[in-house]
Amino acid sequence: MAAEEIPSEFDIVILGTGLTESVIAAACSRVGQSVLHLDRRNYYAGNWASFTLNGLLSWIEEYKNQQEVPTTESEQVWRSLIDEGEDVVPLSSMDSSISNLVVFSYASEEEEKEQETKAPVPSILPENTQTTSEETNSDCTEGQDTVTSDDPTEAVKLQKEGCEEEKPSPEISDPGQSQEEKEQQPISNPADPPLEKITYQKLLKEGRRFNIDLVSKLMYSRGALVDLLIKSNVSRYAEFKNIGRILTCRNGKVEQVPCSRADVFASKQLTVVEKRMLMKFLTFCLDFEQHPEEYQDSSEKPFREFLKTKKLTENLQDFVLLSIAMVTQETPTEEGLKATQHFLRCLGRYGNTPFLFPLYGLGEIPQCFCRMCAVFGGIYCLRHSVQCLVVDKASNKVKAVVDTHGQRISCSHFVVEDSYIRDEQRQSTAYRQISRAVLITDRSVLPSESEQQISLVTVPPLESSAPAVRMVELCSSSMTCMPGTYLVHLTCSSSGSAQEDLAPVISQLFHIPSSPGQEPEEGAEERSKPTVLWVMYFNMRDTSALDGSSYILPSNVHVCTGPDASLGSDYSIKLAESVFHHLLPDEEFCPPAPNPEDIIYDGDGSQAEGAGFGDTNSTDGDKSNAEEEGVAQEKSPSAESSEASENIDSVILETTTQTTLTDE
Repeated sequence: MAAEEIPSEFDIVILGTGLTESVIAAACSRVGQSVLHLDRRNYYAGNWASFTLNGLLSWIEEYKNQQEVPTTESEQVWRSLIDEGEDVVPLSSMDSSISNLVVFSYASEEEEKEQETKAPVPSILPENTQTTSEETNSDCTEGQDTVTSDDPTEAVKLQKEGCEEEKPSPEISDPGQSQEEKEQQPISNPADPPLEKITYQKLLKEGRRFNIDLVSKLMYSRGALVDLLIKSNVSRYAEFKNIGRILTCRNGKVEQVPCSRADVFASKQLTVVEKRMLMKFLTFCLDFEQHPEEYQDSSEKPFREFLKTKKLTENLQDFVLLSIAMVTQETPTEEGLKATQHFLRCLGRYGNTPFLFPLYGLGEIPQCFCRMCAVFGGIYCLRHSVQCLVVDKASNKVKAVVDTHGQRISCSHFVVEDSYIRDEQRQSTAYRQISRAVLITDRSVLPSESEQQISLVTVPPLESSAPAVRMVELCSSSMTCMPGTYLVHLTCSSSGSAQEDLAPVISQLFHIPSSPGQEPEEGAEERSKPTVLWVMYFNMRDTSALDGSSYILPSNVHVCTGPDASLGSDYSIKLAESVFHHLLPDEEFCPPAPNPEDIIYDGDGSQAEGAGFGDTNSTDGDKSNAEEEGVAQEKSPSAESSEASENIDSVILETTTQTTLTDE
């Protein structure tokens, strides 16, 4: 269906395909609402998206060159569609949620230079480039992009050619259409030997093996997101990998955090006395509500002070505060105890840590919910947005929207991502910020003799006023980077630009060459550090503190804020559920979808999906065909009730590289 053929009336129009918006779309479509889901971008998931390396470089260029469309240019279209008694609320055409974006490449360029006599090898980084980090102006201003390249003109040309086939059509799009490309990528073996030398040309050549997330989060095994994936049966659309290690950095040295009983007793960093103290404290945290006399006097005091009263050593205080509870120095005691309890209750459900990570990156999760919405009749269209809202003056409610093609589309409710809201529709424009850095490195910060592992690393603040930094190190078996490399995400609450906040931490843990391809020479300690091959810094707006009263909008407009700074996704899932209940107070939120083998599709009935989306015998083409056939029909209410009753918990099916959430 072409964009011009979009129906003119829907129950709900949703703008933006981030996690919260996608969950709302799936939940509404599942209970029979007609849903139109749009996004001005040419990719799914918004600030939750994952990109190949080449796709990310293209995104950097497009983000740098975006411009706000003047309201006056489209006003004539609006006026011709507005009736008497109606008003117009314009929306923003430019995303300003990303700022201070700067990129450096440190991978060797020797291979390219050797081939210059045969044929020029262009770089594919944007313009306004610099060749080394020493030449780069460290004062990052909002919207500034600083990158490295030899030939910017050829760079842009090659980049566009390399990414052209990946861009979705401007017509109505299938949320799962990119899965086939991903399945064609060879699954890397954790035992693959590391590459001896990784050049920048090699990174570009293998760029499709990277899946780089804009936001870095993990999934608590008993968190709101995992519970929703299991309850709704959306878990069958993706596969997951356990987080193998929880690490911390103490006195400049990376070491493993003992968090389970087995880890505590096997730890070589703790004395026998410390092991007993830690086990006693963690046992108390599991049911601390049953012993109010032990913490009530300190419930409003900082958690760090409470840990001192428990006679924990400074070593143990750091483990509990930063790596188990993962709270700040000022967090109240009761909140810290709840965070510790949640961590401990998640242990053992799917592995030796509380966390899971989706294969191919976090950007898979919003697309999973988009696919569910599409199966139940939702209509999707990328590169398609809403110019303005049509508001009934008498009721102060949105009755229609005008899209970028000048079509008026009626709706009962409008759900919108925060980045589409103009400043004049906000009560305040003071935002919190998240500092992010994404690195490609040549080896792990803590090499292991066993198979590759995903690691969560907590880096204590270098200064008392600075925030702690959370680092997630992804290996190639997570399907997010090429063999022989690691993809590292650093995140913290901003106190300055991302480069100012995170560059000192990167310098502490990694070797940063002063020029491309330079080997460390400072000594054994510096040579033992992983080498940074490529790094990107940026700040992302955190609007999670905002609520409905923060916007000056009609009563049936529901704003979804973007990713917050926390490790999990509970905030976004709870926000989606809250918006859904405002839209449909009498409906169940994301009831279980029927199993694929129980679905009957309109048509000849031959397009049913295979048993489980992680099944190696099924293909993405089968899935796409099934989704395009029409609205799914359930076998019977009794069958759904029976399936729902069995969907209380889940079990793990493990292979050497991946984990699938399935119903027990």
